[in-house]
Amino acid sequence: MSQTQTLDGQLAVVILAAGQGTRMKSSLPKVLHGIGGRPLVGHVLDTARALSPHRILVVVRHERDRVADAVRDAAPEVTVVDQDEIPGTGRAVEVAVEQLAGFEGDVLVLSGDVPLVEPALLAELLAVHRASAAAATLLSAVVGDPNGYGRVIRDDQGLLERIVEQKDASADEAAVQEINAGIYVFAAAPLRERLARLDAANAQGERYLTDVVGLLRRDRLTVGAVVAPDAEDVLGVNDRVQLSEAARRLNARIVRRWQLDGVTVLDPATTWIDATATLAPDVTLLPGTHILRATTVASGATIGPDVTLTDCEVGEDATVTHAVATLAVFGPRSNVGPYASIRPGTYLGEGGKIGTFVETKNATIGEGSKVPHLSYVGDAVLGRHVNLGAGAITANYDDLAKHRTEIGDEVHTGSHNVFVAPVRIGDGAKTGAGAIVRKDVPAGALALSVAPQRNVEGWVEKNRPGTGAASVAARARSAQEVPDGIEEQNG
Repeated sequence: MSQTQTLDGQLAVVILAAGQGTRMKSSLPKVLHGIGGRPLVGHVLDTARALSPHRILVVVRHERDRVADAVRDAAPEVTVVDQDEIPGTGRAVEVAVEQLAGFEGDVLVLSGDVPLVEPALLAELLAVHRASAAAATLLSAVVGDPNGYGRVIRDDQGLLERIVEQKDASADEAAVQEINAGIYVFAAAPLRERLARLDAANAQGERYLTDVVGLLRRDRLTVGAVVAPDAEDVLGVNDRVQLSEAARRLNARIVRRWQLDGVTVLDPATTWIDATATLAPDVTLLPGTHILRATTVASGATIGPDVTLTDCEVGEDATVTHAVATLAVFGPRSNVGPYASIRPGTYLGEGGKIGTFVETKNATIGEGSKVPHLSYVGDAVLGRHVNLGAGAITANYDDLAKHRTEIGDEVHTGSHNVFVAPVRIGDGAKTGAGAIVRKDVPAGALALSVAPQRNVEGWVEKNRPGTGAASVAARARSAQEVPDGIEEQNG
């Protein structure tokens, strides 16, 4: 909630996150399964906070500590409430309401596994509830296949009469296509009184929150229902199929929002953007691009095709192609890829390049510096306008500890160099092709590690007789009339 928002002192939000979610078939609690860069319950918390309530309470039970930690990470100000051994959503709300002593406003009940409800829809639900002075107002939806959901039963006048859970429904009730979305607004006082009257006389042996609706109607209090305009926005996640469907729908919503804000997305179907990512106008995302977690992309950058960025920062007019990067910073007008693996701690300066089949880790690559291809740069600092030749390796690990390689400004290295850390290459220095650099190189020096080349004639025929290589070598030697056994040394 921003500092400019005013708290709604007459609104408390209760989020139900106590269930196990057995249909997920997972050791991870259902509400902690993620879509769009956040756990399911994280999205629900975001929605609740957007309403600026007086308090938010989250009811936990299964894997209590894991869920509570995730909730506090997402929203430190919330109150975590423990459900006891009495099962059911009615009991879950009751233990939360017990924490609201003296509160006489409205209690909005949300489910931690319903991540796609927009704040605007909940604001409308709340407005209808207050305008009608209702004791309760619930959110419903009309679906083609209501299997698994509680049915909304209306009377002859079309007024809400009660909610029947799937396992308790008769054949006629089960055929009803209006379902309960599990989202309610209750006036606090009548809610408290009916919660105390709940029993567990049902197929599940649980205290249903839905029974509160029937008790309120029986007492002739006003109970309303608002039908959601799009049923998919209010459906819960109960298994992995529904999880992927919710992820797809959320992603489509996020992509569309960025498109309307000036981002070019060539193929929305293959582009995934987390809710936590930030994009500037005039960014271009090519097919197969994933912008994940807290990644930020500045104006004019082009990302893709086939790029995954996790917690990265991409500068203005940068280009990233066919690459995977995590916890990296790419400066303005830098160029990454194709086929680059960028590991945490990489910083690429303005106008720099990390090229084809390059891996970097914990490396600072200065302004205008290039690592064009086939190289590994780890635990290293490269100065400005450095050019590493193909096949460069910073050998940073000695089997006991990691060591750093430091390369000064304007250093140009030969192909297939190995820098055995710790080692420093001075400003303006050069290295020859194939050099293995074990000692510091002074500024402006040329480092060479040259050994004479020794050719052992006849080695293949002697040591690999009967092979194809031996046969062709023998024919070639015979044609050249070169005697066997001669060793020639070229230096």
